[in-house]
Formats: sequence, structure tokens, C-alpha cells
Amino acid sequence: MTDLTQLPGLRRPQRHYDYVDVGPDIYVDSFATIRRESDLSGVPADAEKLAVRMIHGSGQVDLAADLVIHPGLISAARTALEAGAPMLCDATMVATGVTRARLPRDNEVLCFLNDERTPDLAREWRTTRTAAAVSLWEPHLEGAVVAIGNAPTALFHLLEMVLDGGPRPAAIVGCPVGFIGAAESKQALVDLSGEHGIDIPFVTVLGRRGGSAMTSSALNALAQEQE
Repeated sequence: MTDLTQLPGLRRPQRHYDYVDVGPDIYVDSFATIRRESDLSGVPADAEKLAVRMIHGSGQVDLAADLVIHPGLISAARTALEAGAPMLCDATMVATGVTRARLPRDNEVLCFLNDERTPDLAREWRTTRTAAAVSLWEPHLEGAVVAIGNAPTALFHLLEMVLDGGPRPAAIVGCPVGFIGAAESKQALVDLSGEHGIDIPFVTVLGRRGGSAMTSSALNALAQEQE
């Protein structure tokens, strides 16, 4: 604990606003508000806490209507993580947002965006660094829990690896954000089973919404049932 006597001149400012500033109360009230204001009737029963955390990470109570959650997602992801599978993340912000204390087996959380090989691959393949980094997942990909919350190109690249016969993850959190390719890449994930006969449990949010906070919130929900 910090010794406040060693911080001369440091003081809390005078209270000018009426707000809740007790951490545990904020936490409890936030999830209560989400359940009160969101329509979770279309969410699989075992995925309610997942949906609530994703709403919490985005601040958007209407998110539930756009969520597509594979019925086997929760079971597949939790089984994989309990067995020690890694989490593979497309962006450092996604990886940083994972609460390590929630991981059941001190699972590795890996991101290869800043790997020294990534820029050369991106230049050679004429693609984004985020997409190129996904290929570096290959030795870790079989049975992993993967999360894409930034680049649509990364999700397209992952699906193309799978379609080419590459390793298959246990579960996919596919929530890239943006205006170019985001909606299309997520629709391709939704259509993977019906169009190609490849059934990998997943969660995604239709349309342009997504992002690192929403994606890491989903990973935290998958890592541990406790809210």
C-alpha cells in the first residue's frame, strides 16, 4: 500500500459532482443497468453473461439485437481454455484487455502484430500487417480461442487459412470494426458453416460495430463464468 505521507501536496479535489465512486458498486450497478435496459431474449441461455459483458465493453444496450452466437460457443471455448489452449489476438489492445486473473490455466495470450516477421510478410503478400500476423498463429491455432477485434482483413485471412485446410481454432470471437470490410468479414464468418460445411463455434456482431474493448470483454466472459 502506498504511504501517502511520501506524496507531499497530493490531495483529493473538492467534491463538485454527485456520482458513484465506489468501484464494486459501479460494477454491480453497471451489469444491473444492462440487464434492465437490454433485450437479451434472443441470446442463448448459457451466453447471457457473454452478451452482458460485450454490451458493457461497448456501452451500447442495443448490441444484443446484432449479436450472432453459435450455440456451442461457450462450451467449446471454456473446454479449450480449461485444457490450457492459448488466446490468439489480432491487436495488442485486445490482448491487453484480457484479465489474466480470469484465465483458468494461466493461458498464453499471444499477439504477433509486432513480431519482426510481420512487416515483411505484409509487404510480400500486399496485405495489412494485422492479416499477415494471423499466419504466424498457425503453430498455435489448432484448438485455440482466437479473437479479432480490429482488422476485417485479419478475419478474412483467418477464414481463408481454414478454407485452405489449415488448423482450426476451438472458437472464434470475430468482431472487427470499421467501414471497409467489417460487415462483410463478419457475414463470411456467419456463413462459414452453411456455405463451406466448416462448423467452428463463434460470436460476432453484425454490421460495422466491433472493436478491441468489445472483443476483450468477450474473451473475459469466455475465460470465466463468474461475472
